[in-house]
Amino acid sequence: MSRNRQSGPPSPGGPPVPLITPGICSVTFRRLPVAEVARLARDAGLAAVEWGADVHAPPGDPDAVRAARDAAGQYGLRCCSYGSYFRAAPDEPSGFAPVARAAVLLGAPRVRVWAGGTGSREATPEQRAATVAGLREAARTGADHGLELALEFHGNTLTDTVASTVRLLEEVGADNLRSYWQPPQNAPDEEALDGLGALADRVSGVHVFSWWPGNSRLPLAERGDLWTRVFGLLRQRGVPLEALLEFVPGDDPAALAREADTLRRVAAQR
Repeated sequence: MSRNRQSGPPSPGGPPVPLITPGICSVTFRRLPVAEVARLARDAGLAAVEWGADVHAPPGDPDAVRAARDAAGQYGLRCCSYGSYFRAAPDEPSGFAPVARAAVLLGAPRVRVWAGGTGSREATPEQRAATVAGLREAARTGADHGLELALEFHGNTLTDTVASTVRLLEEVGADNLRSYWQPPQNAPDEEALDGLGALADRVSGVHVFSWWPGNSRLPLAERGDLWTRVFGLLRQRGVPLEALLEFVPGDDPAALAREADTLRRVAAQR
C-alpha cells in the first residue's frame, strides 16, 4: 500500500474506507439532545460520532443509549466510539460489564476508558498495579463483547505522558487495548508531534481541538499547522482512524461548521 494514499482498502461491497474520517465527540454539546447533536454533525459534513456516557448515553439508561443509536442512524452518522468514564479503579461500582453492554447496544465498536485518576509521577506502585489489573479485566470483558478499548490520553491519569502510556499498554498486554491521542496541554507543536510519533502505532483515534495557552479554546485554524502535521504523520501508517472534534470555542453550535471545514482541510493536506 502506498504510504500517501488517502483511503484504506476497499470495504466488502463498498467504496474504500477513508484513512481519516471526520467526526465529533458528543460531549462537545453536552446540553443539547442527541437528535440535535446528530443533526448538527450531519449538517457540518461530519461522518462519525463518539457518544458520551455522562449525559447522552449513560450505561445504566438503555432507553437513552437506544435514542443515541437511533439519532446517529437517522442522520447518517457512524457511531465509532462510546466515550465512557470507566477508570479501572478497584472500588468502581459494577465494573466494566455494564459499559460493555451499553456499547454493544449503541453499536459502538470501541470504548474509551481512563487509566485511573492519579498522574504517573504521583501514582504509587500499588495504584498503578491496580489500574493495570482493572484495565486487563476490562479488556477481557470487552473482547468477550467484540469490543476494542482505547485509553483517554489525559493529564492526572497514567496516560499523562507518552512513555507512561506505552508502558501501561505493555503492562496490560491486551491486543484489544489501544490509545486515543490529543495534544498535551501547553505542549509546543514539536513536543506534541514527537510524542505522537512515539505512540502512533498504538493510536486508534484522535480528539481534535485547538487549545492555547492552557485550556483557552481557539478556532481549530489557530493551530492548523500542528494538525496538518499530525494527520500527515498518521496517514503514513495507512490505517483508517477517526478524527473527532471536541470542545469548540464557546461551546457554540454555530462554530461547528467552520471547525468541521478546517478539520477536513487540514486532514487532506500533505
